[in-house]
Amino acid sequence: MTLQGRVALVAGATRGAGRGISRALGEAGATVYCTGRSSREGTVDPKRPETIEETAEQVTAAGGTGIAVRVDHTEEPAVAQLFERVRADHGKLDILINDIWGGDPLTEWGKTFWEVDVQQGFTMMERAIHTHIITSRHGVPLMLDGDGGLIVEITDGAFYGYRGQLFYDLCKMSVIRLAYAMSVELADHPITAVAITPGFLRSEAMLDHFGVTEENWRDAVKKDAHFAHSETPMLIGRVIAALAADPDLHRRAGQVLTCWDLARHYDVKDTDGSQPHWDEHLDAAVDEIIDRASPSPEDIFLLTMRKLQFDFDDARAAQRARIETFLKQHGGPVRLDPDALD
Repeated sequence: MTLQGRVALVAGATRGAGRGISRALGEAGATVYCTGRSSREGTVDPKRPETIEETAEQVTAAGGTGIAVRVDHTEEPAVAQLFERVRADHGKLDILINDIWGGDPLTEWGKTFWEVDVQQGFTMMERAIHTHIITSRHGVPLMLDGDGGLIVEITDGAFYGYRGQLFYDLCKMSVIRLAYAMSVELADHPITAVAITPGFLRSEAMLDHFGVTEENWRDAVKKDAHFAHSETPMLIGRVIAALAADPDLHRRAGQVLTCWDLARHYDVKDTDGSQPHWDEHLDAAVDEIIDRASPSPEDIFLLTMRKLQFDFDDARAAQRARIETFLKQHGGPVRLDPDALD
């Protein structure tokens, strides 16, 4: 119960990483405000059953105190009111998690920037960037009145290369930059802002995609071998709980961190006792494809993705060149469209 007495707010706690983070903070003893739009009072996604109330109940069952608050974080007055409530209830905020996304149905994979629906892309940016800015704008003043704390921006990937689709890339890179920018302006305050990426997240939506549950998820490895190296949303939650309890937390300010490196650093395990390392798995997969020298379309897709991830990373220049040479020999790279591989 390393976070006993701490107050946290997870924006985007309905499902996925947000739910896992909320539960893990509760597991560590925190009081967790679970916010989002999908509630038992009404859901914004009729295809998904998860609600913030369900998340809050899981927080309490794990050992913390879960509080569900229905909030649309694109509406600034509602967000301001949310933090007024936290101030009235507890007089402080120790941990702020910005995990709002909502961009999956809006991401037009396989389309170039001159082919995409611009308004659809702007909606994605409003959900995945504007909400983070609004939430931090109104949450941090409450944190400044306390003893300090932690702000986490949830992103996808710790690299500075391209993620395969213009608006998706803008959103995921923007929150990394937000963490850095906030850390600069918070340098004279005891609040640490970071960005963190999970690995291959075994979210509710991903389990549904493969037609499995958390109990039999390994059955999906037959469809996608990489799924064997996936992680539950609890893992990123547990590493964030460990990070929040670290007295040397401030040394991480402004960095983009990975779930897999933090798990090893703090010796944190997933719910099944595993400690997946997504980056090492991808390196091994790349080596296996190149050594085999008979790539499938899925292999070419993975190599194309990995090559782009190494852009701007001088330490990975040799790996990038090796992949690029192989792709030229085998008709790649390809346009990044994961839907085309289904």
